[in-house]
Amino acid sequence: MKKTIITVVGNDTVGIIAKVCTYLADNNVNILDISQTIVQGYFNMMMIVDLSGTEKPFADISKELAQIGEEIGVDIKCQRE
Repeated sequence: MKKTIITVVGNDTVGIIAKVCTYLADNNVNILDISQTIVQGYFNMMMIVDLSGTEKPFADISKELAQIGEEIGVDIKCQRE
């Protein structure tokens, strides 16, 4: 199992979880655990995912998620367990 931690932080808007989860599903990344909260309008989500089902390297996943974050106005970071 190749566990990775994904964090998403920024202003709360509609569709943040949907965009991130759709990308992960499209790339065969399994979500093992997820926690999200909104504090005074700021969205914060942490996910633990398993990358062993995807053929994409960690660097590509990280870069593409960061690009999605830019598109929707949040900061998305990936780090290996």
